[in-house]
Amino acid sequence: MNAPRIVSLGCRMNIAESERMRAMLAGSGDLVVVNSCAVTGEALRQTRQAIRRARRDHPQARLIVTGCAAEIDRTEIAGMAEVDGLVANAAKLDPRAWNVPAEAPALPPARTRAFVAVQNGCDHACTFCVIPQGRGMSRSLAIGEVLDAIAAHLATNAKEVVLTGVDLTSWGHDLPGAPRLGVLVQAILDAFPALPRLRLSSVDGIEIDPALFDLMAGEERVMPHLHLSLQHGADLILKRMKRRHLKRDAIELVARLKALRPGITVGADLIAGFPTETGAHHAENLAIIDELGIVHAHVFPFSPRPGTPAARMPQLPREVVKARAAELRARAAEVRAAWLSGLVGARLTVLAERDGTGYAPNYARVALPPGTPAGTLVAVTPTKLEKGLLQ
Repeated sequence: MNAPRIVSLGCRMNIAESERMRAMLAGSGDLVVVNSCAVTGEALRQTRQAIRRARRDHPQARLIVTGCAAEIDRTEIAGMAEVDGLVANAAKLDPRAWNVPAEAPALPPARTRAFVAVQNGCDHACTFCVIPQGRGMSRSLAIGEVLDAIAAHLATNAKEVVLTGVDLTSWGHDLPGAPRLGVLVQAILDAFPALPRLRLSSVDGIEIDPALFDLMAGEERVMPHLHLSLQHGADLILKRMKRRHLKRDAIELVARLKALRPGITVGADLIAGFPTETGAHHAENLAIIDELGIVHAHVFPFSPRPGTPAARMPQLPREVVKARAAELRARAAEVRAAWLSGLVGARLTVLAERDGTGYAPNYARVALPPGTPAGTLVAVTPTKLEKGLLQ
């Protein structure tokens, strides 16, 4: 049975969807699928690059592009000579769009962790974001469907489940009774008492409900790793982004969690060089890294996306945007290095990946002894930090 080659770009949602497509498209012949991203101009450039590379590596294969770039930048992607066809983002998990049987055979998971997409789309209108154009309105997977998906992964001996979504913390608003994400997390923990690890992908801190907060603060099986869709450290820029939180909301949330669970680590998405950003705003963006102790930083240089309000705002020179992004990354690297150094000598339970490393509960990456089987949980005490990796 032929497995398709799937190139997954961008978010954890795409990773989860790519694994479902891998199973759905088994036996489809010589096929390459590029599951694209278009969240930034750089993401679109990487998508085009991945398409060209895939064609060079597989000249005889059918090359199909799906994902956000296939929706938002459809004309540009369809015009590439390397591309044989596009599948709409909303249809990529529909067997009819690929002309395959509805009941697809299961394939072993391609990753040691199970990424389960429980929510898709977004109802918000952040001024910089094209994702609603690519994924539509927010919609949630019912609890029963989520439990079925997790059960299938556990049947292949998965040790960690990662819940993903475009706007994960909006899960449930469109379901009967409008349950909050804390209800889903508790249902998963109750249904699978042997599941050792449950991790959340990026969350909107202002949407964390009380039940979810309590689980993050006190449930050992919920990993001590909070990744915030923060975007900036200056209130005026947050307002111009049309975010629903202010800096103090993030600071208070992290302080409350760390008071109850001191080992919890913080990650965040940060945008550098948003239109109208002054030097003072940039200084606040730098400062928020230290104020929250951000050790997992995703820094994006702002790039105007078509059809968004931010694209019509006064733009900063590209060299300024790139320089500010570099400063954010440098500061985040310093904070991360100090944090990792503090883990030398600590006993960590690590989930082994296929590349000889693995993740601790706090999402620190650790080198493992040669021959450690992928997918196993092993206790490790790092003795040094070398090139950003605990060893």
